Amino acid sequence: MTDLKAVCFALPLILTAAGCASVPLQEGGTLTSYTNLGEPKGSLSKSRNYVDTNAVAAATTVSIMPTTFLHSAKSRVTTEQDRILVSRALDRELCVALSDKYEIVAPGQPADLKVRAVVTDVLPTDKAIAGVSTVVTLGSGALLPVSIPRLPIGLGGLAVEAEATDRTGVQRAAMVWARGANSITNNPRVSEVGDAYSLASTFGDEFSRMLVTGKEPQPLDLSLPSGQRVQSWLGGEPKYAACDAFGRSSGLARALLDKVGAPPEWTDKSAESTTQ
Repeated sequence: MTDLKAVCFALPLILTAAGCASVPLQEGGTLTSYTNLGEPKGSLSKSRNYVDTNAVAAATTVSIMPTTFLHSAKSRVTTEQDRILVSRALDRELCVALSDKYEIVAPGQPADLKVRAVVTDVLPTDKAIAGVSTVVTLGSGALLPVSIPRLPIGLGGLAVEAEATDRTGVQRAAMVWARGANSITNNPRVSEVGDAYSLASTFGDEFSRMLVTGKEPQPLDLSLPSGQRVQSWLGGEPKYAACDAFGRSSGLARALLDKVGAPPEWTDKSAESTTQ
């Protein structure tokens, strides 16, 4: 029995050590400038960052342009619906997170900062392996003291670059970012963009934190979410109406279905009206 317990506790650590997808950090050519960016930083998320602290602190209004895909990244995602799911997840996170500090206005309206993001690379998730991973994790949780993490193969990833420009078009913040899914923090979803969908929200959170704080995002964020963010996460009305353009979170329903590997379109209906 002692040996069995040792194996149960050691197996997740062994799988974790091997389980992380790799996505290169590279320029996509969509920013107005790359000269201000610092050296690559980070372990899970790798990024090159720039932020004009005084400029973002003085701003009060922000408009968010819908996220687009580079042609090379677009070709790696089979359907338009999947591309919309990823872009809407990214834009929704940006909009809700930036609402903590800024008033969000619709694209085309005057704003102190205009935020624009572009997906530069997508590493598709292997749907079959994601399905097997879900079965293994759920099954082990019922039989063993510790659930076996996601299988460390078939993991997806995402690369994005974004910037915030002022009313005159001058770059005030920018980030070139890449991250691969890992066996512990990213639940498997039976979808080609299962990991890209999750990582899109991660990017949105990190870029937003840089604008809100005026500092490069730290690897570990221990701050509690604001009331408006919790409300939005639960599917409630966002703080600013402009955020409704990116759809609303499915909240608890999404959290429950994520546990069983459901694809994002089961709960996120933000792409339906666009693709119909």
